[in-house]
Amino acid sequence: MPELSHGRRMLVLAICCMSLLIVSLDNTVLNVALPSLQRELDASTSGLQWTIDAYTLVLASLLMPAGSTADRIGRRRVFLSGLVVFTLGSLLCSLAPDLNWLVVFRMVQAVGGSMLNPVAMSIITNTFTDPRERARAIGVWGAVVGLSMAAGPLVGGLLVDSVGWRSIFWVNLPVGLAALLLTWRFVPESRAPRARRPDPVGQVLVIALFGSLTYAIIEAPHGSWLSTAPFAALAAVALLALLRYEPRRPEPLIDLRFFRSAPFSGATVIAVSAFAALGGFLFLSTLYLQNVRGLSALEAGLWMLPMAVPTFLCAPLSGRLVGSRGPRLPLLVAGGAMTVSGLLFALFEAETSNATLLAGYVLFGVGFGFVNAPITNTAVSGMPLSQAGVASAVASTSRQLGQTLGVAVLGAVLAAGVGSSSYADTFVTASRPGWWILTACGAGVLTLGVLTTGPWARATAERTARRLESEERPPRRTGVGA
Repeated sequence: MPELSHGRRMLVLAICCMSLLIVSLDNTVLNVALPSLQRELDASTSGLQWTIDAYTLVLASLLMPAGSTADRIGRRRVFLSGLVVFTLGSLLCSLAPDLNWLVVFRMVQAVGGSMLNPVAMSIITNTFTDPRERARAIGVWGAVVGLSMAAGPLVGGLLVDSVGWRSIFWVNLPVGLAALLLTWRFVPESRAPRARRPDPVGQVLVIALFGSLTYAIIEAPHGSWLSTAPFAALAAVALLALLRYEPRRPEPLIDLRFFRSAPFSGATVIAVSAFAALGGFLFLSTLYLQNVRGLSALEAGLWMLPMAVPTFLCAPLSGRLVGSRGPRLPLLVAGGAMTVSGLLFALFEAETSNATLLAGYVLFGVGFGFVNAPITNTAVSGMPLSQAGVASAVASTSRQLGQTLGVAVLGAVLAAGVGSSSYADTFVTASRPGWWILTACGAGVLTLGVLTTGPWARATAERTARRLESEERPPRRTGVGA
């Protein structure tokens, strides 16, 4: 990629952030619309889970091949294709005649989304080569997540109450078209000098692992053991096959060498934990505010602002801290705030008091605002630029897998606790195990933030980077005429 002026780099960052905005906004807007979907389409709890998880599941399955494909054939080309497919999928979602078709069209959306975020992050990584400037750019990237969380509930609430749930997908159309035109005009093409070849066997194993595991979790409360056990077994077999097959390939879909770096491994697990907490938190909160408290979609969106605004404000601060002091402090703040937030719900039934509910939302927003920048920075820092798409795709996959598992696990826990009763009668008691799970996710972020940011962890990252770079270089020729 040619060296760009400061203004051009800022424009590229803004265009990439537009893609993140529509992908992130889509999830927060949809969460507010879940009760409306439940009423209009006669959806069960598992049906609501699938409207979210069909999207995040496909994203998680396709992000890594999208990143490596972009490195190989051109990041701008793949990014443009993703914008077209995502915008078309949004239009189809708004026209869905029933829940089944909505789930299918959400998967179409996700195919496009898989070409956006990891490729955009790869473009940013190759555009901002100075480490401090890159950290600040990633902080802005994280702030866009906060913006989507702040705007999503309000925009979704207004649209659902005034027009209906279908209109939430219309928001993506003008933003997607504008991003498409700007990308075509201003984003330069870039490729890796030597990108990985396709790995179809690894891709099939990833899809089998993620899909069967999610199905087993979501459907467990509604079916017999015999109906879900085969899917759990398939997930285990796919995982074992991946661990055995991928190291044998010269260019695998999942490069397990990355995980020799303790910071990279820690960032991956932190991403799964933090985004599982986010997915579960939004799912439980939306159903509680509208189905238990009886609030409208707009009122529920206003109640979620105390979570969204701190996320928006803390994300750029986290990026600056990562650039100046490293990832440890932001991770400690994130893990501590998310853990205390979970404890407020698990121990003190924060839902039953406006004051504790508000405190729980604020603390979770602070924690989630601080966690995104260190995840992204750690995932791409120290890795060869030629593999930036693959490294950032692993981080993005971890996020989507975490959100998928969060909705699947907490939705299953809630469905098992509620049973045939109404939400109003049993929600607080039925959701208690789910809040303990969220507390454990926050504690995991806190613990790994300590363990994977010290001198030992940094040494493993340096050794991994040197090894990756040496293994990428072609062997030197020896002998006569060398």
